[in-house]
Amino acid sequence: MKTKFKYLFLTVFLLTISGCMPGGGNNSIENQAGFFMGIWHGWIAPISLVIGFFNHKISIYEIYNVGWWYDLGFYIAIISGFGGISLFRKSSKDK
Repeated sequence: MKTKFKYLFLTVFLLTISGCMPGGGNNSIENQAGFFMGIWHGWIAPISLVIGFFNHKISIYEIYNVGWWYDLGFYIAIISGFGGISLFRKSSKDK
């Protein structure tokens, strides 16, 4: 039962985030991605990379964005999600 729930949750999760992928057609010149969308795209960048191998419309970075604010959100999410927090952790040598 527990395994079925995990697979169901994973399926629902993947279907949910697939609608928010960069380059998926949600954004345009009139509806540009902003700061919070940049954070979201930074968090799901590894998933976007894998899906981008199979679907050439999906990319890691949204080209229709508001500029500096989108970039700031994107890089904050990339840095904090991929080891930026580890800069503040103590190594096993320090203990």
